[in-house]
Amino acid sequence: MAEVFFPSRSAIAAAQLRQLRELLARVLASNRFYQKKFAAAEVTEAVATLEDFSRRVPFTTKQEIVEDQKSYPPYGTNLTFPLAAYTRCHQTSGTSGTPLRWLDTPESWRWMMQNWKEVHRAAGVTRADRLLFAFSFGPFIGFWLAFEAATEMQCLCFPGGGLSSGARLRLILDHGVTVVCCTPTYAIRLAEVAAEEKIDLAKSRVKTLIVAGEPGGSIPATRSRIEQLWGGAHVFDHHGMTEVGPVTYECPARPGVLHVMECAYFAEIIDPSTGKAVSPGTQGELVLTTLGRAGSPLIRYRTGDLVKAENPDSSRIPDPGLRSTLHAPPCLCGRSELALEGGILGRTDDMITVRGVNVFPGAVEEIIRSFSEVAEYQVEIADQRALAELRVRIEPVAAAGGATSLASRLEKAFLNAFALRVPVTVVPPGTLPRFELKAKRWIRK
Repeated sequence: MAEVFFPSRSAIAAAQLRQLRELLARVLASNRFYQKKFAAAEVTEAVATLEDFSRRVPFTTKQEIVEDQKSYPPYGTNLTFPLAAYTRCHQTSGTSGTPLRWLDTPESWRWMMQNWKEVHRAAGVTRADRLLFAFSFGPFIGFWLAFEAATEMQCLCFPGGGLSSGARLRLILDHGVTVVCCTPTYAIRLAEVAAEEKIDLAKSRVKTLIVAGEPGGSIPATRSRIEQLWGGAHVFDHHGMTEVGPVTYECPARPGVLHVMECAYFAEIIDPSTGKAVSPGTQGELVLTTLGRAGSPLIRYRTGDLVKAENPDSSRIPDPGLRSTLHAPPCLCGRSELALEGGILGRTDDMITVRGVNVFPGAVEEIIRSFSEVAEYQVEIADQRALAELRVRIEPVAAAGGATSLASRLEKAFLNAFALRVPVTVVPPGTLPRFELKAKRWIRK
């Protein structure tokens, strides 16, 4: 096998600066959204350094894009070319607000396809693999990109739209599927159906589950649960967004760490309150600039995703003097791209403050998934009073006994983790909803 070489930090930075200048020149010439936005900020394409870019160029927010599409329906003014140049239309799921419509040119689509191929390659996908895409093909961009990227890699691909969970499981066995693409929640649901239908997933040929759409792929307890249910198959996490495309892939050498594809994105991590850059090891909001999606670009886009760039591991630094950003040593996988500890840690808009304690859905899931007796759960947020309250409903697996004990142990785990009393109610098996796409487990009462 030929040796693979990855670009150094200095090479990545040089390429990013060149692409940023090209992108600014293109959007300033014909993109009405950014022409107006940048005129007010006196932005030109003549940025001297990456730091100069971050200092001079204003953020773009989702609310700005939403308002632009409302004012100029249906697509807004963030289009660099005439409408006839666009061939793809997708939209966001709307799980965190108003859905956004997004158009792509063939050039932008090819750029995102290359990024998705990098996700597949990092997951170990080769031409010999057979992939099942276990979701219905709707308007969400990730389905189409993942499928078309795999076909271009000459993999045998099976679209799972329109099939029941049982039919998808039979397809996995009948066709010798080796890789399944789905959400973490649906990976658990497929395993649940397999148990109901007496299908032994350990006898399938599935070696990898490529998951996204939820933080579960980087939550240790959820990963472990899925891998156990699937007979030891590896869970491979990544993340992306309709408005920016595929962004990260799991480090092949360190599960739970996501690398940002910095050949395609200029990434920054800021304090959500001040907008200032945070130091490595400090949690902040991920800000992205799409370097190759000129047809419908986003420049310094505040994603709302909370992440933490890892500190350089001193055990991998032969010379303490090599600690600057451009000279940091590569990851154990050989890459020098930005590494995010724990993947996507949460979102700026999904944190709940309960009696003065900040609670993120991912932290709640980490606790619940550590209990193998829990098949599904739902979190109720009661905020009619001055202080918000949480209540958790859990559905045990069919074979689990001791429901009262299970609820008590979960309540104790919440108390230890958050110093909060969270009532836990056990409901009969089959009571709580199941999800194929992004799970909606948090509800307000």
